[in-house]
Amino acid sequence: INNPQKRKKLVVYINPPYAEVSSLGIKGKSGVNKSKIHDNYTSKIGTAGREIYILFLVRIYNEIKGCTLAEFSKLKALQGSAFKKFRQFFQAKLEKSFVVPANTFDNVTGTFPIGFKIWNTKKQKNIEKFNADIYDTGGNFTGSRPFYTYDKYKLINKWISSFKTETENKIGFLAGTNGNDFQQNKIVYILNRREQMANPRGIWITENNLFVCSVYNAVRHSVVFNWLNDRDQFLFPNNKWKKDNEFQNDCLTFTLFQNNIQSKYGTNYWIPFPEQEVDAQEKFGSNFMTKFIAGKIKNNAPTLHKTDNFIPEKPLKFSTEAKAVFNAGKKLWKYYHKQPDCNVNASLYDIREYFQGRNENGKMKNKSNDKIYKELISELRNELKILAQKIEPKVYEYEFLK
Repeated sequence: INNPQKRKKLVVYINPPYAEVSSLGIKGKSGVNKSKIHDNYTSKIGTAGREIYILFLVRIYNEIKGCTLAEFSKLKALQGSAFKKFRQFFQAKLEKSFVVPANTFDNVTGTFPIGFKIWNTKKQKNIEKFNADIYDTGGNFTGSRPFYTYDKYKLINKWISSFKTETENKIGFLAGTNGNDFQQNKIVYILNRREQMANPRGIWITENNLFVCSVYNAVRHSVVFNWLNDRDQFLFPNNKWKKDNEFQNDCLTFTLFQNNIQSKYGTNYWIPFPEQEVDAQEKFGSNFMTKFIAGKIKNNAPTLHKTDNFIPEKPLKFSTEAKAVFNAGKKLWKYYHKQPDCNVNASLYDIREYFQGRNENGKMKNKSNDKIYKELISELRNELKILAQKIEPKVYEYEFLK
């Protein structure tokens, strides 16, 4: 190791421990990264030093210069936003890599890739993109795909934050605008008010940014999560989406039938049908959404950006796929409004809760005993899936994803 010439032929092969210090005080995780190595390198790698395997990498890179380093680890050191400082320090050349599903390792659960990477520490290279071969759970080669470090890209939450508005006409709250990758999609949802959350992170939805928030929500939920895209980051898009009215209308449709609005938390502004179309027994508390769709909402507030006005001035035109979603939804609403004890202002969440009920722990059940409801909700979900498949190519075309 101490001979510079012999060290050039040295291969260090490691399968480092997956242990990360917990900020939540979880027993056994608090302080696991504390060591002299952590103290020596924390100023160079920042928050990446919370991971023990990162400490292995930086010590080998810096103290056994010129060796070849081969290691199994997660990809977040190459893709995670918290590892940017580490990537600036660790400048070895990535010669080759492959990825496998995490659960192919003993005692590892979760849906994410583990990569085998061969680093040449004799050569310095800043990584912006790398290709990795892919092997499935049976060890079969299935192709390759690019992965990005995203250090030179602006992320989607910087984009959505530019549409924050403080007008009084609040119709909902878009939560979860503090995580940019796929694994954070579970915290992205639309609810009535920020007060429903213990630690609210998000933006208010108004008539001025309804389209934008719908695009954000649809983009985050229309692309199916899989083990390979676990760490893919959603990005600040190009401007082409602004001119694609069909895309915007598809995203609005998707969002109208994919949200967590509940009438018990206030006025439901998200009813997508007029009373007569669903045979409602009384007038709705709000007809905002049908007026918005019909182009009948007046713009009384200044535009969010000088050149942008996202309040429609004429009726929206929907794609065939979006119309199919509306038709499936209408059947479900009409069936619900036939129930003698229905809530006239019910949201889709309320309708699901009515037919599915809750278990002894208060969690909504996954199934219902009502055969007609099961058919109707299944049809709606199938049409939403088709609409999501239509939206997905535009997500890449407009560079929300690479």
